[in-house]
Amino acid sequence: MNRVHPVEVEKINSNRPPTSNLPRAEKAGLNGTHAKGSPYAKLNPNGQSTNGNPSLPEKVSSSSGQTSSEQAYAVDLNTFGTRLKVFYSHWRQNKADLWGSADYISSATPPPSDDLRYPKSSALSIWLLGHDYPETIMVFGDKNINFLCSKKIAALLEPVKSTARDTVSVDVVIHVKAKGESGSTQIDSLLGGMHSKSNGDGQDTFGYIAKEAPEGKLLELWTEKLKNSGFHLTDITNGLSDLFAVKDKNEIICVKKAAHLTACVMKSFVVTEVERVIDEEKKVTHASLMEATENAILNPAKVRVRLKPENVDICYPPIFQSGGNFDLRPSASSNDELLYYDSCSIIICAIGSRYNNYCSNIGRSYLIDADAVQSRAYEVLLKAQEAAILALKPGNKSSAVYKAACDVVAKEAPELVSNLTKSAGTGIGLEFRESGLILNVKNERVLKAGMVFNVLLGFQNLEANTTNPKSKNFSLLIADTVIVTENGNEVATLACSKSVKDVAYTFNDHEEDELPLVKPVGSSKDSVFSKATLRSDREISKEELRKQHQAELARQKNEETLRRLAGGGSGTGDGRTSMKTANELIAYKNVNEVPQPRDMTIQVDSKNEAILIPIYGSMVPFHVSTLKTVSSQQDTNRNCYIRIILNVPGTPFTPHDATSLKNLGSIYVKEVSLRSKDPRHISEVVQQIKTLRRNVMARESERAERATLVTQEKLVLAGNRFKPVKLHDLWIRPAFGGRARKLTGGLEAHVNGFRYSTSRSEEKIDIMYGNIKHAFFQPAEKEMITLLHFHLHNHIMVGNKKTKDVQFYVEVMEMVQNIGGGKRSAYDPDEIEEEQRERDRKNKINMDFQHFVNRVNDLWGQPQLKGLDLEFDQPLRELGFHGVPFKTSSFVVPTSSCLVELIETPFLVITLSEIEIVNLERVGLGQKNFDMAIVFKDFKKDVTRIDSIPSSSLDGIKEWLDTTDIKYYESRLNLNWRPILKTITEDPQKFVEDGGWEFLNLEATDSDSDNSEESDKGYTPSDAEPESDSEEEDSDSESLVESEDDEEDDSEEGSGEEEGKTWEELEREATNADRMKGDESDSEEERQRRKMKSMGKSRAGPSTSAPKRPKFR
Repeated sequence: MNRVHPVEVEKINSNRPPTSNLPRAEKAGLNGTHAKGSPYAKLNPNGQSTNGNPSLPEKVSSSSGQTSSEQAYAVDLNTFGTRLKVFYSHWRQNKADLWGSADYISSATPPPSDDLRYPKSSALSIWLLGHDYPETIMVFGDKNINFLCSKKIAALLEPVKSTARDTVSVDVVIHVKAKGESGSTQIDSLLGGMHSKSNGDGQDTFGYIAKEAPEGKLLELWTEKLKNSGFHLTDITNGLSDLFAVKDKNEIICVKKAAHLTACVMKSFVVTEVERVIDEEKKVTHASLMEATENAILNPAKVRVRLKPENVDICYPPIFQSGGNFDLRPSASSNDELLYYDSCSIIICAIGSRYNNYCSNIGRSYLIDADAVQSRAYEVLLKAQEAAILALKPGNKSSAVYKAACDVVAKEAPELVSNLTKSAGTGIGLEFRESGLILNVKNERVLKAGMVFNVLLGFQNLEANTTNPKSKNFSLLIADTVIVTENGNEVATLACSKSVKDVAYTFNDHEEDELPLVKPVGSSKDSVFSKATLRSDREISKEELRKQHQAELARQKNEETLRRLAGGGSGTGDGRTSMKTANELIAYKNVNEVPQPRDMTIQVDSKNEAILIPIYGSMVPFHVSTLKTVSSQQDTNRNCYIRIILNVPGTPFTPHDATSLKNLGSIYVKEVSLRSKDPRHISEVVQQIKTLRRNVMARESERAERATLVTQEKLVLAGNRFKPVKLHDLWIRPAFGGRARKLTGGLEAHVNGFRYSTSRSEEKIDIMYGNIKHAFFQPAEKEMITLLHFHLHNHIMVGNKKTKDVQFYVEVMEMVQNIGGGKRSAYDPDEIEEEQRERDRKNKINMDFQHFVNRVNDLWGQPQLKGLDLEFDQPLRELGFHGVPFKTSSFVVPTSSCLVELIETPFLVITLSEIEIVNLERVGLGQKNFDMAIVFKDFKKDVTRIDSIPSSSLDGIKEWLDTTDIKYYESRLNLNWRPILKTITEDPQKFVEDGGWEFLNLEATDSDSDNSEESDKGYTPSDAEPESDSEEEDSDSESLVESEDDEEDDSEEGSGEEEGKTWEELEREATNADRMKGDESDSEEERQRRKMKSMGKSRAGPSTSAPKRPKFR
């Protein structure tokens, strides 16, 4: 037995550098009662813990006159003013309901401590002042705010006086406790001031946080004097909980950043570390994994998260559990036992991180060679958690969230209801567990947008089908940080997957693949049959696995679609551009600018883009953009008419704009018709109006295109920093406009983008790295060109063309046609030499492009560009297939992130992550080809079609779609997708209830139709003999050429049966049927005439052509 050494895990020093917020946390639970280090602890330059407290270090000189610590702990006055206003408003509006009718509200922050805890007094200090100032007493009244604190904190609070006076009209009084004093005098002064302003009846109510035990001499003295002060005391915990429940925009950003870090640590560090331990069969304790994970959280750069370490902290020491010992309570901890990963084992991982003191949490359960009980339990738990998340919507009650999860468990697995956790999680924010926002059956609190929850569900004390004591008892847990939005919710930790395929691991496949070596018995024919059977079984197993994976994808896709649409997702649109608003169409600013009419005839003012129409003796101007159509006609009396139809708001193709909605009672001119005796004048006017309208529309169209362009940053040339990477003699697509001869140009890679230019100064474009969505390099193999292709986020102008795709290419073979005469020999030395030159040229061009691509990839890998996540992608030709994406047949090729066709124009670039589903149409009809319809997650985008794909590519495409986690369906007909997508977006809930995308499932449709056909069959007598399938198969396998002997045998066998009808009888019946329908055109005379004509042709002379081959029946 090989000896495995314990894994070496990086230790975390107990004395962290000043950038760390929290000293080394030893074995501790979610409540942190056994942890070293405060959640707000900081280290001063001397290495002593200041606990986030401006018991500040000794003065460090600063140019501004403030100490460096004062600058670091200064109060943000804008945030303080805004939140102080919210605080007083909330207190006054909910004084009786939530604040216990308190006339004064007090909060006393505890002194520095090594315990990891979340007191509400500290949360209030952070929420209002931005920092946790320790041993600071705050008392809020209608007219005053009193602070009792040290001298250094008092200096930091001095600027808030003017802000408090301006925002809520209260005065700030600061009581300074000198060093060495007990604070008794200051407390007496503070409480005495409260008594002097009271009603005198001693009935004023003083609110305090009753559940917080006083710590330190100052807080103990404050609590004692407060209880003996004569005030009526009341608990304000509920008021503070409700105040913190709804987060503002800045708080949501902090939560999202914390959640992003948490998900990245789980996905990129925890999962990778656990996989490495299992693969290498190393022995690692839960505590060691806890320490390594904590270090990863405190150093975000390790997981490629760009957050400053000084703003990051842990919520609790990470939790790792396995080996049958599971605890889903908040006080759980990582013990010193080894990580257990044998068959049927469960590993639970839970981590939480904070950004600027705002918490986030994630929990995952990983299944190792799970049995049916464990897999089923996890699937039910996953559905229950997703149902709970869907119920997190504004207006719902907190109890509805837990009920939604319970309903799923009761429906899917009633036996597991008793094992479900008693709540679906709690609110989360400055406190890891907001007590007023527990998601259980009893909480009737209404959810609001801006609330944040740690949605945590689990099954406890389950038993697997195994005798191993370390695997028999197991628990499961799933947790995510979810933000309630205006239209639904947002899962902030979605980056770390929890789907079955991503959390279930199988390491015993090799045992199943090993077959017993048994000597075959019997003939060689039997042995061959056995091999064929095994091969077939293996293929069926592969197909079944693909079907199971597709079924899981279908479930995920339906839930994702509902969540996206319920959250205000994309809907279908008609794709029309909005019209110019009426107030933008100004022909003349005032009446004086209107030209004086020469006579009462229609006039065209091209300069002001107006049409002057005589109406009731006055010339009325209309801007040419208001005209819809203009036409002319002439009657028999030589009168000419001109008809002008104008755009009227509210018609189908002229929607209301902002101005028309303000003037709903106004009367609009819809149509004007005028008569003239001069047809020449009428035709000239019509032509002038159409020309002016066409020019104005062309100009507005170009202006609209340019208006949608996103302003890009300026290109920073390499200059002296480095020598730019260059590629010469490239053609560009789309080409620059103009009639001049096209020229090749060079592509250069600079600091923040590419520049392509030709010898003409006006032919130059810049492509910023930040605007590149996908970059492709496709060397010439069976094509005539080698290319670089850039698919952009935003459009740019190439010449006068607006495009999102820019391509640079070189032709690797010269397009030369030999017109010199006959066919050249394959052994011709000149021919061989020419082919060798072409191969050398192609290889050189491919190598030049490859060298350019490698150098650019190195440039993109530098720290300043690494966040763009750019890298040249290369198409995978072996997965390609032929199809018609637009008008011509092309070779469509997948890449690691896209589906592309880069040779024929227009180009095809489809991002795989933007695909909702793929429907393979016209499949199963025995045709030579089929179509592919690609539906995007943005339902406003039209469905992309790739038609006429050879049926031989079907299996390869299905395999590729399955491996890239794209759900596909098969249908026998082409679908009209616009009304389908419109129906889905109008009622997404009904769409999911009806099975989601499963209406496209061909197999389900077939089974339904089979059932309907069976139900439609008529009565069959019991003595009737059913038709034999074997007889049909035998008849199909017979020869297509029948001999005369066979026909004679058939006639003899059928002599006893009823003879079939003759051709004359069948023709007579058809004639009678036609007559009954009234169709007499095909009369007996006409048939006789056609018959005689055909007989005449048959009596014609012999043909000079070769005799035709006889047809066989």
